[in-house]
Amino acid sequence: MATYTPPIDEYGFLLKHVFDFDQTMAALPVHEGTDAELVLSVLEEAGKFCTGILEPLNRPGDEEGCRLENGEVVTPRGTKEAYRAFVEAGWGALSGEPEFGGQGLPRVVQILLDEMLSSTHLSFGLFTGLTRGAAEALASHGSDELRRIYLPKLISSEWSGAMALTEASAGTDLGLLTSRAEPVGDGSFRITGTKIFISSGDHDFGGNVIHLVLARLPDAPKGVKGISLFLVPKFLVNPDGTLGERNAMAVGSLEHKMGIHAQPTCVMNYDGAIGWLVGEEGRGLNAMFTMMNAERLFVGIQGLGISEIANQKATDYAHDRRQGRSLDGTRSPVPIVEHPDVRKMLLTGRSLTDASRALAVWTAMQMDIAAHHPEVQVRAGAEDLVALLTPVIKAAFTDFGFETAVASQQVLGGHGYIREWGMEQFVRDVRIAQIYEGTNGVQAMDLVTRKITAQGGAVAARFFASIRADLTALVGNAHSRPIREATEAALARLERATAEILADQGDPAVAGAAATDYLRLFSLTACGWMWARTVGAADPEVSESQRRRVALANFFAARVLPQTIGLENMLLAGPDTLMAVDLS
Repeated sequence: MATYTPPIDEYGFLLKHVFDFDQTMAALPVHEGTDAELVLSVLEEAGKFCTGILEPLNRPGDEEGCRLENGEVVTPRGTKEAYRAFVEAGWGALSGEPEFGGQGLPRVVQILLDEMLSSTHLSFGLFTGLTRGAAEALASHGSDELRRIYLPKLISSEWSGAMALTEASAGTDLGLLTSRAEPVGDGSFRITGTKIFISSGDHDFGGNVIHLVLARLPDAPKGVKGISLFLVPKFLVNPDGTLGERNAMAVGSLEHKMGIHAQPTCVMNYDGAIGWLVGEEGRGLNAMFTMMNAERLFVGIQGLGISEIANQKATDYAHDRRQGRSLDGTRSPVPIVEHPDVRKMLLTGRSLTDASRALAVWTAMQMDIAAHHPEVQVRAGAEDLVALLTPVIKAAFTDFGFETAVASQQVLGGHGYIREWGMEQFVRDVRIAQIYEGTNGVQAMDLVTRKITAQGGAVAARFFASIRADLTALVGNAHSRPIREATEAALARLERATAEILADQGDPAVAGAAATDYLRLFSLTACGWMWARTVGAADPEVSESQRRRVALANFFAARVLPQTIGLENMLLAGPDTLMAVDLS
C-alpha cells in the first residue's frame, strides 16, 4: 500500500483562502504575528514525524499489542522510543500555555496535528490527546500548587495523563459510581475503587502517569451532585519535583479489544491511592467536563484522520487494481477507479472528509476567539458556537470515519479483509471512536436536549443565520450554484426540524426518537456550508486542484445532501412507531 501523504495543500487552501486565518489571528493579541505560513511549516515537519516514525509502527503495533507482565504494562516494540522522540521534538507542547512551558500556538495547529497522528497511528495519538485533555482540565480547575507541580510536565508530555470515569456499573450514568475518597487530614485524600476502560492508564515510557479520577467523599449525596474530581499520580512527587514512591494504584488487567491494540486500555485498581481535589467538592463533573469536551473534539478528529488515510489508500489501490471492462467496452482490464460504483464510494468518503476538515478548522478558530479575543461578547459568542458543535463533531466525524473506512475496505475487495493490506485495521480502530467519550447516541441527545435549546434556541439560530448569510453572499457566483442551492434546501429542512423539536421539548420520547437523525441532518448541512465556502474561494479557471474542489462540491450537492430529505421525514415521523413494537 502507498505511504500516507499529509494533506498539507488542503490545510493551506483552508487557512489562506477559505477562512482568512491571518486576519482572524491578527485580532487576537496573543496570536498576533502567527500566520498561515508559520502554521504550515510546523505542520509540514509534523507530517514528516507521522510518516517517518509513526506510520511504520502502526501495523506491527496492532499485531503485537500491549501486554501485562508482573503487573506492568509493556507497549509494542518501538512505541516508547517514538513517544520519547515526540516529547523531545516538542510536539506535545504545541498549544500549551506558555506560562507552563507550552508553545501557545493556535488551536488549529493542534487539531491538524491530531488529524495526522490519528491517520498514521491512532493508538499512539491517544496517549498525547489524553495528556493534553488532563492538562487543560488542571489548568482550568486545579489549585495553584497542583498547576505548579504537574502542568509543566503534562504540557511537555514528559508525564502523561488519563481520565478515570467509568466503572462496571457506571458508564454513561456516572451518578452510579461508587469509588470513594477519604480525607487524610493534610489536604490529600485516599482514593479507593476500580475503574474500567481506562485508555493510557499505564505504560512503559518512564515518567509519571497522572489520573483524573471521579470519586465520592464521605456523606456525599447520591447522584452526580455527589461526585468530586481528584488528581491521582502513579508516582508521588517529592518536594524537589523528582519522582518519589509508587502510589497505591495498579493495573488489574488489560481489556481485550476489537481494535486500538497498541493502546493499553486498563482496568485500574485504586487501593487507598493518595490524590488531591481538583475544583470544588461535589462539582467533579463540572471540572471533568473540561477534559471530556476537549476529548470529544479530539475523538471527532480521530474519525477525520482515519477517514483521510483510508480514502487515500483506497484511491491509490483503485488506480493500480485492474479488473473489468471500460464503460464503452473497448478496453479490458481497466483500473477499477473507472467503475461508477467504486467512484461513488471514493467520492463520498472524500467529500465528507474534506468538508469535515473545513468544519474542524473553522471550529478551532472559534476556540481561539473564545479564549483570546479582547471583547467579552465576542468571546462568549464563539464559546457558544463551540459548545453547539462539540457533539456534532464528535458524532458525525466518527460516523463518517467508520463509513469511509468500511467503504474503502470494500474498494479493496478481498484484499480489504486481509490483515497485510492494513484496511481492516482502520475499520477496527475507528469503531471505538463512535463509542467512547460518550456514545454517538448520547452526543445526539446532548445536541437536541441541551445544545439547540441553549438560550431559548438563540445559539442555533445564530449559527443557521451565519450559514444563510454565507450562501446569500455566493449568489451570482455561477460555479457555486449547485452546492449553494442544495445547501439552502438542506438548511430549510434543518430549521423546520429544529422548530419541531423545540416545540416538543416537553415530550422526551420526541427528542429521543429524533436525536440521531437530527444530528446527521445538522452535520450534513454544516458540511454543505463548508463546501459552499470552499467553492466560493475556488476559481476553477486557475488550476486542476481548484476545478477538482468544485467538482467534489457538485458531487456532494447531488449525491450526499439529498440524504437530508429522508432524514427530515424520519425524524418528523415521531416516536410512535419506535415505541409500539414489543421487544420482549
